[in-house]
Amino acid sequence: MTLGFLEEAGAFMDWIQKRCESVSLERDVMIMYSIDGDEHIPELVLDHLEGYRGSRPVRIGNNAVGQRQIDVYGELMDSVYLFNREVPISYDLWTMLSRRLDWLAEHWQEPDEGVWEVRGPRQRFTYSALMTWVAFDRAQRLARDRGLPAPVERWRKLAGQAYRFVQDSCFDRELGAYVMHPGSRQLDASVLVMPLVRFSGPTDPRFLLTLDRIGEELVSDSLVHRYAITGHDGLDDAEGTFNLCSFWYVDALTKAGRVGHARMVFEKMLTYTNHVGLYAEEIGPSGEALGNFPQAFTHLALISAAVNLDRALDRD
Repeated sequence: MTLGFLEEAGAFMDWIQKRCESVSLERDVMIMYSIDGDEHIPELVLDHLEGYRGSRPVRIGNNAVGQRQIDVYGELMDSVYLFNREVPISYDLWTMLSRRLDWLAEHWQEPDEGVWEVRGPRQRFTYSALMTWVAFDRAQRLARDRGLPAPVERWRKLAGQAYRFVQDSCFDRELGAYVMHPGSRQLDASVLVMPLVRFSGPTDPRFLLTLDRIGEELVSDSLVHRYAITGHDGLDDAEGTFNLCSFWYVDALTKAGRVGHARMVFEKMLTYTNHVGLYAEEIGPSGEALGNFPQAFTHLALISAAVNLDRALDRD
């Protein structure tokens, strides 16, 4: 929508409404669907194919389809909120979204696999709680803006509970940073979105401390690791830097007023595209493309970083 593709955004909202119509008492919205909305996405290995530079195995589908990732409700409601600013959503969609929020109200305090799908025991991830705040914050704003029927006071209280959980339980004062989950000492680049979703002021001391720690420990020559590999997450120490996180880093630096640094990181990131300007999920130690290709999440973050950096440079 930032780029003016209102028709495509409208089609996506129609797609979202159809997914909300398919929920049942036993199962709420899933974390992923096939492009045509199919809920059955078995992970299959295609033995007869090889990937980039001979990489194997080549897979279709995704076993994470059955995971719980609480953050998707925040992503969902933020998308609807942004769309509604240009095109009012329907009452039917609003009714279905309100039911999704009823589910979230009952389950948001439960542990999940998190946005990074970490292999291991479920945790109450900081990012999931952060996006829970986004879900209820956007819902109450949308209800008030449109005068839509809603338990606004309940949503306000739930947003406050999620906000306090992040601030009281997910900030490590000794470390001087928000951590991956309560009790953890692990930095997590997903908290870079705090000022982007307006949870935190971009110059809030807690956020600036976290931004500095991420710069010291997760950034390598302007490229950002999503978190420090510990050996307990099913990965080895060869994971590349995460392009999504690198563009989040640009956005966070821009919001914090560090425009010169943000521009340097952004322009350096542009040198890592392939010959048609696309990114994989990760960048390897020799600059090679690793992981899913092309990755939509990365390119959405690229657009956001470019737009916000451009505005900041215009102001300067």
